[in-house]
Amino acid sequence: LDSTVRVIMRPDDANIVGNVHGGTILKMIEEAGCIIGTRHCNTQTGDRCVAALARVERTDFLHPMFIGEVAHVSAEITYTSKHSVEVQVNVLSENIVTGAKKLTNKATLWYVPFSLQNVAKIVEVPPIEYSSPEQEEAGKKRYEAQKLERLETKERNGEIIMSVSLPEPYTVAFSQSSLIHLIGPSDCTLHGFVHGGVTMKLMDEVAGIVAARHCKTNIVTASVDAINFHRKIKKGCVITISGRMTFTSNKSMEIEVFVDADPLVEAEKGKYRAVTAFFTYISLDKDNKPHPVPPLKVSNAELVCSVI
Repeated sequence: LDSTVRVIMRPDDANIVGNVHGGTILKMIEEAGCIIGTRHCNTQTGDRCVAALARVERTDFLHPMFIGEVAHVSAEITYTSKHSVEVQVNVLSENIVTGAKKLTNKATLWYVPFSLQNVAKIVEVPPIEYSSPEQEEAGKKRYEAQKLERLETKERNGEIIMSVSLPEPYTVAFSQSSLIHLIGPSDCTLHGFVHGGVTMKLMDEVAGIVAARHCKTNIVTASVDAINFHRKIKKGCVITISGRMTFTSNKSMEIEVFVDADPLVEAEKGKYRAVTAFFTYISLDKDNKPHPVPPLKVSNAELVCSVI
């Protein structure tokens, strides 16, 4: 079971230095996964459903993509459990002038199908056929591993460090950043909950702001550790996407990003942690070569906050 989506990259898909925005690529990956997952889960009789993103495994950014190129986003269902679908996605970029193609991204996503009639109901997933028992067993091991990690991760309770009037450069407080976004109809699926790809793009934007504030250079997404979607976000919620630097090496930066949702209409439900992830960015010089990253200065208060 596979599917391919092709999209030409336009100027509004670019970051400030002209490459295709990492968040745009993440959004395309999620859309391709949602399409094939939803198609598969509706091949059986019963409740009509939409495949909702539950988790994205580590995603690597292997090569940059440029404006004017065509993105080929290929998705394949590689494992199904009773209530989960594993989708593996490859992204190729094509220069339509020269015909040259290159692999830019690889990702694995897990989806859960929710009934359109009752979004609290998770429907059963039709099984797929495997080429061998070994292939099925390997898929089952991946499923159990991600399930265990999700249980261990749960909902991280990280908080933004309280800002000071003049934070010292290269500290956590100096680069930490937040965006606030009202979830509207264009952000949502058929059943009124936000697309996972929309959330991931906003998370990548915040992580990029943190990285740029820290090193004051051109920065690009190098990879994304597992993104865990703990709870659904409904249309009409105000979400706060917060990012903070957690580690630096000579040429890379690790940034923790978390999304808090605040229901406006159903205020009695209170604010909750919806999504968590870690992004890795690298610093580039004027020639787009790796550039040294200033070391992170961490105070005792920030050390305590980072382990909460």
